[in-house]
Amino acid sequence: MTDPTYLVAGGANGLGAATARELAREGANVVVSDLGAAVDGTGSDPGPARAVTDEIDDIEGASAVAHFGDAADAADAEAAVETALESFGRLDGVANFAGILRDGMSWSLSEEDWDAVLRSHLRSNFTLLRSAVRYWRSVDDENEGEGDGTDAANDRSFLAVSSRGALGNVGQLAYASANAGILGFVRAASTELHRQDVRVNALVPNGYTRMTETIPEEHRPYTREELPPEDVAPAAVYLLSEAAADVTGITVTAAGDEIGILSEPRQVRTGVAEDGWTVDAIDEAFESIADGYEVTRTERFL
Repeated sequence: MTDPTYLVAGGANGLGAATARELAREGANVVVSDLGAAVDGTGSDPGPARAVTDEIDDIEGASAVAHFGDAADAADAEAAVETALESFGRLDGVANFAGILRDGMSWSLSEEDWDAVLRSHLRSNFTLLRSAVRYWRSVDDENEGEGDGTDAANDRSFLAVSSRGALGNVGQLAYASANAGILGFVRAASTELHRQDVRVNALVPNGYTRMTETIPEEHRPYTREELPPEDVAPAAVYLLSEAAADVTGITVTAAGDEIGILSEPRQVRTGVAEDGWTVDAIDEAFESIADGYEVTRTERFL
């Protein structure tokens, strides 16, 4: 049982399926976990996850099992981790591609749709991370003082998948909020878990998926041939693997032939008033304080 094992949530379609297949080609055991829901999160079907595992089983030397479940459900997240342990005896990393899309303008978006999107994207990362870390901590506790430490020494990784939608798109208030939240989640979790030897990173991919197909064909920004999801998979596998043993707490972008690093939020301009600020004083100084920074950002996104 020396081959690494990775759990890929949302692994039955698009970017998740491409990553699961790439992990298998790189010699890893893979648990493909998916509810088999539609893009809007409705319905369920174990078939898509099983189909991906069947594809992986056709790869020479590769091994995969399917798990049917909802990553945002705590019990299902724990069961997905247990599936990895029961099937392969270990868990080295988790990648979470789970997510749904329910667009709507702020004045018409329902509470149900808002909650469903945040649950799918944000809560799923929490439940999966918690389940994995609880297992890894238990391994450390068992190995403490035994002098072996084989499992404890393994590279452990968690990859939370966000979206360029985090920058803010019209009609995607819930989707943008959820995906921007993932980036904050990664910054906090990577700091918290650094001493636990767990790496936590974010991936902001861009590739043709089922979500792309919800856009009317004449307005789609690219085709599958131009940005296939398979082009993103190597970046995901790299961040999960021991090759990235020193990489944690960052956001990597990947699309087509490009890979990059997204900058951290930072204060770019500062103004100081020795006697404190008043509304009038801010009004007079604001233009100079913001000098060189675009304060009407929305024009770039309309």
